[in-house]
Amino acid sequence: MEKKRLILPGASASLELKHPVLTASGTFGYGLEFAPYGDLQTLGGIVVKGLSLKPRDGNPMPRIAETACGMLNAVGLQNCGVEAFIKDKLPLLPTENLPVIANLYATNADDFAELASILASESGIAGLEVNISCPNVCEGGIAFGQNEGMAASVTEAVKKRAGNKPVIVKLSPNVTDITLIAKACEVAGADMLSCINTLNGMAVDLTTRRPLLANVTGGLSGPAIKPVALRCVWQVSQAVNIPVIGIGGIQIAEDVLEFILAGASAVQVSTANFTRPDSAFRIARDLPAAADKYGVSNWDELRGKLITQ
Repeated sequence: MEKKRLILPGASASLELKHPVLTASGTFGYGLEFAPYGDLQTLGGIVVKGLSLKPRDGNPMPRIAETACGMLNAVGLQNCGVEAFIKDKLPLLPTENLPVIANLYATNADDFAELASILASESGIAGLEVNISCPNVCEGGIAFGQNEGMAASVTEAVKKRAGNKPVIVKLSPNVTDITLIAKACEVAGADMLSCINTLNGMAVDLTTRRPLLANVTGGLSGPAIKPVALRCVWQVSQAVNIPVIGIGGIQIAEDVLEFILAGASAVQVSTANFTRPDSAFRIARDLPAAADKYGVSNWDELRGKLITQ
């Protein structure tokens, strides 16, 4: 495998990575929490947990439940707020050698735009990822990512205030046709897309006859959703002309290769970080050997080369 930096060319702004293995928002804290388990600078990049304009306490407990081949979470985007992140967390990250991507959480387009404006001037931020699975409080609580027009409006609002930062829109799988949302975001100016966010799910306790989550429902992630994630990455990468970052059920280096074969330019390791906090470091370390095993000398020769006929 050639050792050269990976460039994800966005529509108007690009993202430069050491290699295609990043960590997913909400599974890697602010990055600092995982420093004891490996050298952060060996990762392709990290996506920090969702940031809102003001601090959030998140949902009531219990908000995590283990399921077969995965987990449910209803954490509720607990975070310290964007200003505290910039002041207390970002300066402690090795941003000169580690692309740090901020994940944005808001419930209306104006707040998304304000978050983008605040982060646009931060030299330590390599890009912005927009969580369009958030509910739009101005439209009865429907998630932005479930409506083409709303997804486009948020994308456009963020892009206008993002300065020179690449804007990555994180797509929800909880839709009838994910390619329609993907195309709408591309037209609205998204530089890249990441997919997928979690699937809606729930778990119940027969003994108590109550749901396992206080929120009743939550987001399903882990190996159980990998086939759905691969399908979405393949469909989206066929539908748009901007880079796609794959997320969902990645546990080993071979999973990374599968996502790239399906059309992804990079991936994010998510639930595996909970089962083994050194997972992202291990996958990044093992990737070159896995690529050599399957005769992959550079990412371009594998990306999107899935044989379907």
